[in-house]
Amino acid sequence: MSLRARISTPEEHGSRGEDGHLVASYRAKLLEEIDLAEMSSLAAAERRARLERVLGHIISREGPVLSTVERSQLIRRVVDEALGLGILEPLLEDASITEIMVNGPDAIFVERGGRVEQLPLRFASADQLMQTIERIVSTVNRRVDESNPMVDARLPSGERVNVIIPPLSLTGPILTIRRFPRSFTLQELIGFGSLDEHMVYLLAGLVQAKFNIIVSGATGTGKTTLLNALSGLIPSHERIITIEDSAELQLQQTHVVRLESRPPNVEGKGQVTIRDLVRNSLRMRPDRIVVGEVRGGESLDMLQAMSTGHDGSLATVHANSAEDALTRLQTLASMSDVEVPFVALHDQINSAVDVLVQLTRFADGARRITEIALLDSHGGEPYRLATVARFDARPMTADGRVHGAFRYFPLPGRAADRLYLASQPVPQAFGVARTADQLATREAR
Repeated sequence: MSLRARISTPEEHGSRGEDGHLVASYRAKLLEEIDLAEMSSLAAAERRARLERVLGHIISREGPVLSTVERSQLIRRVVDEALGLGILEPLLEDASITEIMVNGPDAIFVERGGRVEQLPLRFASADQLMQTIERIVSTVNRRVDESNPMVDARLPSGERVNVIIPPLSLTGPILTIRRFPRSFTLQELIGFGSLDEHMVYLLAGLVQAKFNIIVSGATGTGKTTLLNALSGLIPSHERIITIEDSAELQLQQTHVVRLESRPPNVEGKGQVTIRDLVRNSLRMRPDRIVVGEVRGGESLDMLQAMSTGHDGSLATVHANSAEDALTRLQTLASMSDVEVPFVALHDQINSAVDVLVQLTRFADGARRITEIALLDSHGGEPYRLATVARFDARPMTADGRVHGAFRYFPLPGRAADRLYLASQPVPQAFGVARTADQLATREAR
């Protein structure tokens, strides 16, 4: 995108009374005094610094007389609206904000610490919000208009962006920005109360022993965060292929191949799906395949890969319980263009999936592993889940927090034997079930 497209002119935006006119006026003066060709050669940080210096000279020369704080605020606002995303720019720089939700020009919400709050900010008009949205989507060579009123994209800096505009949205242009999650280690997740040391020891052994693990949970429960932490347990010498819709995983190993799907272009061509990438990854000699989220026919290809020698694969799926995750995998696999009977898909899931890790987001915003279950069924048997770890929540306290305790149950003998053969100990907190009665099992459809 050209620099002139990124530095907007006064006519592009509405105003907020005298303050809005002042910002628009100085933005016009700034545009007159800079050399666009020279600015284009600068890095983003240098470009912002140069604009701030030039604008400072303009204010010193032409007024108005402002206090140091007022002067800094005016410079920040003018440069943000000229080069950045206006009132959203400070929100994007606030590391405590994990999600920005713009519900039309008059309602801006953010998520901090798992809690959603409304901010006393607003766009001057729907047109100004639309200009900001167009600037965002143009950075990824997308467009949004009445013929293409929905856009789902990832910014170069990593944030996931979703846009929906009228006529589909009845409350004006809607913009949702999910911040690129920082990579957390399992030890850091222990500090957040998401799991405990005993569960880390177990998960480490399961990953090292190449169990196929499905992380499930509802939206915003931290599936990608946990998947990223679990992938850090994969030995560094293995060849890992990651497949995502929006590249968020940040693996630290040296032999990592990152693949990202591609939406169709403005002509509706050139789409590359997750399923295309999963199929192609099988030809790339992977030791491990990590799929950010399965949400369609690629589920069948992933299950086939898991049950035909690509052990140790990791993936996430959107589901509200471990049982729901199995049902959803079966349903998604049936969406493939290959017609496979439901019974055969059932057998395939029994053969491919070893572990289900269920995440839940509680009313206080805390995200925790609420269950680790091993799939202890075979062939055409009904799904039989053996719970080996569970979080028992207590009622919310007066301070609005949800407390509880992690409980542990014996591992099925078959899983314990597999850990033993991989030289991975069974953590003492769990132990091994010697009889079926000792297992915390349940059947799922």
